[in-house]
Amino acid sequence: MTTDRALDPRVAIVTGAARGIGAAVVDGLAGAGWTVVAVDLVTDMAGVDYPMSRPADLEAVEARWPGQVHAVMADVRDAKALADVVAQTERDHGGLDAAVAAAAVIGGGKALWDESPQTLKTLWDINVLGTWDLAAAAVPALLRRPEPRSGRFVGIASAAGHRGMWHLAAYITAKHAVVGLVLGLAADLRGTGVTAMAVSPGSTRTPMLSATAALYGLEGPEELSHHQLVERLLEPAEVAAAICWLCSEQSSAMTGSVLHADGGLTT
Repeated sequence: MTTDRALDPRVAIVTGAARGIGAAVVDGLAGAGWTVVAVDLVTDMAGVDYPMSRPADLEAVEARWPGQVHAVMADVRDAKALADVVAQTERDHGGLDAAVAAAAVIGGGKALWDESPQTLKTLWDINVLGTWDLAAAAVPALLRRPEPRSGRFVGIASAAGHRGMWHLAAYITAKHAVVGLVLGLAADLRGTGVTAMAVSPGSTRTPMLSATAALYGLEGPEELSHHQLVERLLEPAEVAAAICWLCSEQSSAMTGSVLHADGGLTT
């Protein structure tokens, strides 16, 4: 690689990259010229009651951007696996400029006192500890970039992390914790040139939203759209556009807060 950083492509790692918002973030960054390492487990998981992405989904994301997007199968619950992904990214691409923690699952459907403790554990391990593990592995790499730095860490929270929602106490708890994680991380990063932000999407047309509709016994996710001021479901690319902007050098004024890409759900 050239040593002139102005000519190098920026490099990102995105988890949960095989479908939904994560895949849309990969497409958005790659379309802006980034090199992207797309990470996903691409297999079903115990404690998650709907189908996860498959290897073919991750391969399709990589195939859309040959030579620019590099698919890696890894579990965000495995801190060593994520540390290995970061180390390999630095070896292959010379450094890291952004990390996006988009891996997440939904669970619930019962009142808190009837919900299995395993539901909270599953959501905590993937949504919260998965974000923590990526930050712990990626932030040191972001800080290894020479000054002046413009590294970015983005955690995907949810509108559910900011309001009560019926029978989703475990999910709300996990997503609210992602917000707290990002606030603490931003404070730790003060003065470094590396920023940390959370993005809270609203109801977005993804397999996870279909699973949410099923928890409520709805015929489909469209029935959730009337809760948003835009009166429609969001598309993954709309949320990804906000995330990709936060990854850019132009978002330098943003750190330690939440960007609500929620169609007005929390208004």
